[in-house]
Amino acid sequence: MVTVQAVSEAKLIISSQSGDRSAFSELVRLHTRGVFNVVYRMCGDALIAEDATQETFIRAWQNLSSYRPQTSLRNWLYRIAFNAGMDMLRKEKRILPTDIEDLQLKDDQPSPESLASQNERTALVQKAILSLPDASRAVLVLKEYEGMSYREIAEALDIPLGTVMSRLNYARKLLKEKLEPKLFVSMEVEHV
Repeated sequence: MVTVQAVSEAKLIISSQSGDRSAFSELVRLHTRGVFNVVYRMCGDALIAEDATQETFIRAWQNLSSYRPQTSLRNWLYRIAFNAGMDMLRKEKRILPTDIEDLQLKDDQPSPESLASQNERTALVQKAILSLPDASRAVLVLKEYEGMSYREIAEALDIPLGTVMSRLNYARKLLKEKLEPKLFVSMEVEHV
């Protein structure tokens, strides 16, 4: 079943490929948040994520003629975003543990104690995610934070479906190994 959104996105893509900048601006508006979220979760730095998001759409505009309509535009953009983010990280050489302290973390818990505890757990998880190998981190972020299917991830990263599954399994195993002792100690301290 084809949705109205998919039809209008397809029209925007065709117009954009013909050089219509306003149609492309609408595509940017539709996908900016998702692209930013993917890059941010990959690198943990809002400034790098903003720069990589801009770079993603510059590259998308420059390469729009190579976009294949049979693939998802979102997946195509996420692949560009992943590459732009990794390029920025290599260029900046910035994934430092101190960057985690600069994150704006949101918590709906009213008490300061629970807020501090949640912030600490979130920082632990973010630090653990940032320590994963790039390929494993990309699959984990797309699956857990963006809710993409295995097939969509395979398409977005241009890797086989089996590789997506093995990288996701590996990433989850590493996260469990890194987080289990720290979260257990954190929970014990919280209940003392």
